[in-house]
This record gives sequence, C-alpha cells and structure tokens, in this order.
Amino acid sequence: MPGAVRLTADELNRFGEELGRTLQAPAVLGFSGELGAGKTTLVQAICRGLKAESPATSPTYALVHRYLAPAGPVYHVDGYRLKAPADARDLGFEEMEREGAIVLIEWPERALGWAPALDRHFHLAHDADPDRRSLEEE
Repeated sequence: MPGAVRLTADELNRFGEELGRTLQAPAVLGFSGELGAGKTTLVQAICRGLKAESPATSPTYALVHRYLAPAGPVYHVDGYRLKAPADARDLGFEEMEREGAIVLIEWPERALGWAPALDRHFHLAHDADPDRRSLEEE
C-alpha cells in the first residue's frame, strides 16, 4: 500500500477482512493514530477475516483480549492506557510469541522495548471528509 489511501468505513472494513483472510501466524501488526481514527474498527475487521471465534471488542480497560481462530490464537492489545513502556512488561508478549500467535497491537509505540517487532505497521488518521479515514502502511 504505497502512500496513504482514503477509505470509507465500509472500505476500511473490507480492507481489514481481506487482510485477516491472508494473515498467517506468527504475525505482529501495529496500529497507530489519533483517537477515533479507526484502529479498533480495523482490528475488528481483521478478526472477522481471521474467523475469530467471537467478535473482537476494544481491550482499552483489559489491555489484552485473546481470541481463537483457525490460524491460531489472536491477541488484541491496546497500549493506550500504558503510562510508560515498562508498563507493558506484564502483558504477556513473551507467551504470545511462544504460541506463534497473531498479535494486533494498538498504540505499539507505548510498549516500546516490550512489544515484539512489528511485521507490519499501519497508521490511521482522520480525513478532511468526516466519512473517510486515511490509512497508510509505514
């Protein structure tokens, strides 16, 4: 995906579902961007594409949710509430890696030094058109 693309909510969902259908474990994906830019929406679509056993919900307060999918375990991590990267040390990243899981991390920059290296990193932003989001793979 060269450069940023502007997507409607439906297009963002389709993109995420297709990405989920093509993901193979192990994989670590990061999602950065402003509040409300669509990070959780994209992760939910990826989980649908992975055929996760239950709908993904925001782990803002729990910080980590685990789902089972045919591709293996899927972890959805939300680093938004981490005050310092060291706060991420107890999130279980080592176990996720040992399991060969698919790990989807919102706000990965807040877990630097503890989160595994990202295989792919996406940045989402609000667009001038309120019905669209900007998506760029970094």
